[in-house]
Amino acid sequence: MANGGFEKDRMTLKKLCPARHSGITCRALDTCPLAKGLRVPLAIDRRIFTPIDRSSYVWQRLYKERTAVERVNSRLDVSFGFELHTIRGLAKMKMRVGLALCVMLAMAIGHIREHEKGKIRSLVA
Repeated sequence: MANGGFEKDRMTLKKLCPARHSGITCRALDTCPLAKGLRVPLAIDRRIFTPIDRSSYVWQRLYKERTAVERVNSRLDVSFGFELHTIRGLAKMKMRVGLALCVMLAMAIGHIREHEKGKIRSLVA
């Protein structure tokens, strides 16, 4: 089924007939119960059915941003040693994570200034 958008007032995802959506003539269009489309309430399963349909381009773009954030989190855990830390207190942890992010940004800026854009994510030379 093709993506038809989100209806906020009904809290449903709208799915369209693929033949009708792409302009293909279908022999069973007159008898098809889904010719006008289908509404899927989000209440069925909120983990699967979200206001942004998983088959849309917006979902793909947002998911790419999420994976980018997960790569940064992984780098903080593994490369900067926050996975096995002995830091006590939220203030100390915020300071150390902030310093680690500053180091990552400083290394990226240094690589850009040295015209080494291929090494922008590298922490060592």
